[in-house]
Amino acid sequence: MSSERLGIGFVGSGFNARFHIQSFTGVRDADVRGVYSPNEKNAASTAALAREHEVGDARAYKSIRDLVADPAIDALWLCGPNHARISNIEEIVDAVKSGAGKLRGLACEKPLARNFAEAKKVADLAKSVDLNTGYLENQLFAPDITRGRELIWARGAALTGRPYLARAAEEHSGPHMPWFWQGAMQGGGVLNDMMCHSVEVVRHLLTKPGSPRSSIKPRRISAHIASLKWSRPEYAKRLSQTMGKEVDYTKRPSEDFARATIEYESESGDTLIGEVTTSWSFVGAGLRLSAELLGPEYSLSWNTLDSSLKMFFSREVQGKSGEDLVEKQNAEMGLMPVVAEEASVYGYTAENRHMTRAFLRGEKAMLTFDDGLEVVKILMTAYMSAQKGETIEFPPEGLDTFIPDVAKGVWKG
Repeated sequence: MSSERLGIGFVGSGFNARFHIQSFTGVRDADVRGVYSPNEKNAASTAALAREHEVGDARAYKSIRDLVADPAIDALWLCGPNHARISNIEEIVDAVKSGAGKLRGLACEKPLARNFAEAKKVADLAKSVDLNTGYLENQLFAPDITRGRELIWARGAALTGRPYLARAAEEHSGPHMPWFWQGAMQGGGVLNDMMCHSVEVVRHLLTKPGSPRSSIKPRRISAHIASLKWSRPEYAKRLSQTMGKEVDYTKRPSEDFARATIEYESESGDTLIGEVTTSWSFVGAGLRLSAELLGPEYSLSWNTLDSSLKMFFSREVQGKSGEDLVEKQNAEMGLMPVVAEEASVYGYTAENRHMTRAFLRGEKAMLTFDDGLEVVKILMTAYMSAQKGETIEFPPEGLDTFIPDVAKGVWKG
């Protein structure tokens, strides 16, 4: 293994893995060397994307074990679907235990797993072979979030007191692949899929720089979920036509809207509030990430659709639909924002730079599997609150066996 460059292998070859690969153009000390997917065609295509972007001489591998066994690969980025998480981790750990190969790090996309029991198993499996882990939560590394947090705490909080209210939201018109829409495969609906981002953003903003993440503690959670758009008959039909007959929101809906209020307690006993909202029912220019942070004499706001670059196309400009202006793009004409460097704006580049350096140096990453486990605890508590219609003290009893009704396929929306 080289102490200067990190050889990276990807488990998964979908939209998320491809986003990560594009971001590595801004990471100087890593090479993407391999991709595994059960879909060999997709694995080959994603490996070709890495070569096209000149971020590594990547090739497709036949198995996860083969990735681990290759001495040119030092770390894995786990970007496969949620329902494959346990089997993927088990194959990685089995390969390491059997002596097939060694790894300097294992990074895993959000959420860590579909429920608390699975997330704990993922974390325990990684610890069983002493893997240095990284939890991939890109929004914490978004340049605007990073710089805004630094300035707010250095100027506003230092002079007038710590912030007390953070808001974060991620909204778009729906995911790309059928498994996301199926509660049993994904682990729920939009709450499990995307609120994990917002939960970490508000915790990050409310935590004093330099203090451990545990310095603020969640005490109570209140949440609500609903199917606002995609269970309507006309949209349920359209969804089934697009995603396949297994996605039937007239019979087995998942929530397309979720909100939660998380009450934290600071190290000095102050009450802090995190408000998080997420939806697959937002129709705008495309993906919208937003956040706010409020304190006694200051505030911060962030919205990725407030882009400095905008374009206008008249009705005469007609062509194929795509996502060349912004992720989850919903229109091809009119006045539209353009996110010129999405991988950087959304935090992927800085995230992968950080994880690469942590693994090369053998240091603990800013976010580990333990942080991913904590996020899943919060998400499952939010599902409990939504199902019971009441505020839940954190942590609640029964998390070890709790599976949301959406994931069971018995939630009716």
